[in-house]
Formats: sequence, structure tokens, C-alpha cells
Amino acid sequence: MNTDTVKKYEFAIIGAGVVGTAIARELTKYTSSVVVIDSQDDVGAGTSKANTAILHTGFDMKPNTLESKLVSEGYRLLLAYAKETDICVEKTGAILVAWNQDELIELENIQKKAVENGYLNSRILSANEIQKLEPDLGPGILGGLEIPDEFIIDPWSVSVAFATQAKRVGADFKFNSKVLSISQTIEGFSIETKNENIQSAFLINAAGLYSDVIDRHLGFTDLEIHPRRGELIVFDKLARTLVNHIILPVPTKMGKGVLVSPTIFGNIMLGPTAVDVKDKEDTSTTEEGVNYLLQKGKSLAPKLLKEEITTMYTGLRAASNQPDYFIKRRDGLRFITVGGIRSTGLTASMAIAEYVLTLVKQNEPEFKKLRDHSAHKMPILGEASIRPYQDASAILKNPLYGEIVCHCEHVSKGEILDALRSEIPATSLSGLSRRTRACLGRCQGFYCYAKIEEIFEQNSKQDVSLENTQK
Repeated sequence: MNTDTVKKYEFAIIGAGVVGTAIARELTKYTSSVVVIDSQDDVGAGTSKANTAILHTGFDMKPNTLESKLVSEGYRLLLAYAKETDICVEKTGAILVAWNQDELIELENIQKKAVENGYLNSRILSANEIQKLEPDLGPGILGGLEIPDEFIIDPWSVSVAFATQAKRVGADFKFNSKVLSISQTIEGFSIETKNENIQSAFLINAAGLYSDVIDRHLGFTDLEIHPRRGELIVFDKLARTLVNHIILPVPTKMGKGVLVSPTIFGNIMLGPTAVDVKDKEDTSTTEEGVNYLLQKGKSLAPKLLKEEITTMYTGLRAASNQPDYFIKRRDGLRFITVGGIRSTGLTASMAIAEYVLTLVKQNEPEFKKLRDHSAHKMPILGEASIRPYQDASAILKNPLYGEIVCHCEHVSKGEILDALRSEIPATSLSGLSRRTRACLGRCQGFYCYAKIEEIFEQNSKQDVSLENTQK
């Protein structure tokens, strides 16, 4: 390869999930010479796309850990950012429910932990109080702990928003670019992907499930990622009235357990399971997992099982051999590992980015801030908000917002074209779904897929025609 043609960057970030894109957004306040590399075809297409979509207060984190600090700070940052960018959030609050005496006793310990974490608004509830707040929960509740400041959030728009702001000021994104090897050079690092060779002075590993694999390219073996599979069931929108809060179990060492939660899109979600697996690509939905969730659901909210199931999906969490977030600048190198972030990464993402910046600035006295990002608004996807098809003024400006393509989720042709023509465009049906909700409803694309495929093709032809005209 002719190295004269290899593009060089000040920073390379491996991983375009919510953490990688948050870091890119933070770094581009200081430099435009940033590249984000990912093996997937889109931002947030790995572990970030399948989570419980909760904005956590951090009340139940292990106190005095890096995770507890960054989740607490990230909650504040992301909530403000969501309101600034129109990313939909909804304050439902959460109730940690005790179903036996041991769990009831544990509630007081969890409340004490919340205070240690700086969260002071929790409240012990009696069984009668819970019954009034959540009349459709199952029998046998002994008490609970209310966390009134928990939110549900649109999880997919966050990565897109971060990436869009980074790209606007010069960051490059290299998708479908699996990293094959990394070597040190006099000037920094040479990263060989399946498409090209990229050089950077500074390297940040935010590769999620593959962060240990990336580390090993440079000889570091202290981080080990153990994928933890979590299966979830999404119930139809008609079930939404059955649950008002996020209903949490008393957590175990495997995680926070099976919860029942409203979603920002108007559904009810049940899950996740927590099964350690070896395959970092194993997102299969299993009969065993589904049956386990249905059994749990029967106890938690029995009426829920009478409702239609819209879909089931599986996410993988990056559990690790480390007891805390593993965010470390390697001695003597311009290389930072960001690993073992687990399920709290969405909430903590902006705080993680700020923490990474402090590590970058170590021994980098010339790294000075250049800009703040300009305001950016995301499409409105939340069911409790006014969507484009409901907005007469938006339809007046663009009649395509009144032309419904996906009838289950009320997605318009205007929204689909916006997603295909945006700065970080959807290049696949899954990417389009995350940006618009298209094909995520009752029929799962059965009725609208052909029309959407036609819009994809028409848009591609227009892009080619425009490129030819410009040439």
C-alpha cells in the first residue's frame, strides 16, 4: 500500500456505539481530525441497539466506583442533552418491588446505597401504596422502593445525534470496516481494516464486546469480555395502560433482573434474561428464554400475558472480568481502553466521554478547546410527543409528512426520506427502523416493507443522478 495515500488523523476511535460516538462528539470540540471505525453498517448497531432504554439515576450502583460516578453524572448530562436535541424522554419513575421477606429487608439497604450515591429522593412504599400506583401487578407484593426520577428514553437517537454533531465539524465515519490488525508506529498507530489502512496519533478503544480483542492487538490482556445475552419481549401498545412505572426486581449478582417497563414508543417491555454465552454474535431468541420471561411476567403482571406480543429481541451486554468500568490510559502510550461498560453505558455515555477527555489531556498541554457544538434537533419518535403526522404545520411545509407509509407506527414518507438523506443516513432497513420506527409495529414490516424498499431504491437513484450532475 502506498502510505502517501493513507489518511492520517489525530484521533481514531474504534466503536461507533453510544460510547464511541459520545467520545467523538466530545473530541470534536477540540479538533476536527477524528475518525470513528466500526465493523457494522451504522452507528449504534452493536450492543447499543438492544437495551432497556432507561435513563438511570444510578441509585443502585456500587458506591464510590467509577461506574457510580459516571452514571450519576451521565444522567444529568444526557437528560439535559435530550431536552436540547428533542430526543424523547418520559419521566415514569421506577418502583423496586419486594415479593418476599428477604427482598423486603434488602430494600432498606438499597435505599442506604442510594443515599451513598447522592440520590436522596427514594421512598419506601407499603404494599397498599404500590397497589394504588400499580393496580395490575400480580399478588403477593410486600413492599417497595420508589425512585421517582427514573426516565424512559429513545435509545437509538442518542448515537445518531452524537455522531451528527461530530460529523458536522469534520469527523469521518468508516462503517463496514472490521479491524484486522493494529501496530504502533513512530507517529502513533496504524490500523488495518478490511477496506483500508488508517493512521492516527491517538487511539481510543470503545469497541464494546470486542474491546478485549482490540486490546490484544497491542498486547494488553487484562480486560476479558464475557458476553451476557439478554432476551426481551415487547408487548402491543394496547398493553401500555397496564404499567405506569418501571417495575424493577431486587437486583442479584447477575444484574438487575427481569423488569416490566413502558417504552418511549408506547409499548410494554418485559425482560431481560441474563445468560452468559461465549459467542459475541449470539443474539438468538431461545424458547427457554421466552418461556422464562413469560413465567416471570405471569407473576409480575398477569394481565400482560393476555396481550399480543409485538416482537422479541436479544441484546448482548459486555460483562467483563473487571469489577468496575475499565477506562484506562495505557502507560507511555496515546491509547485508551474503554471497556466493560455493561448496560449502564447509555446513561453514562456523555460522562464517559468527558472522563476520557481528562485522560487524553494528560501530557497533552496543547489540547485546547476550539468550539461548542451548534444546536441540533432529532426527529420526534416518542408516542407521548407530537409526531410529524400529527403536526399540521409540519405537513403544511412538507406534505410528505402526511403520507403514511408504515401504518402500525404512523411513519410518514417524509420521515423516511429525512432518515435516508441525513448527515448520518440510514443505509439498511434496521438503521431506518431505529431512526423512524418503521417496521417495528404489529405487522413487523409485512405490509410496508415493499413500499419502503421502493423508497430506498428511488432515493438511491436520485443520489446517483445528483452525483453525475455534480461531476
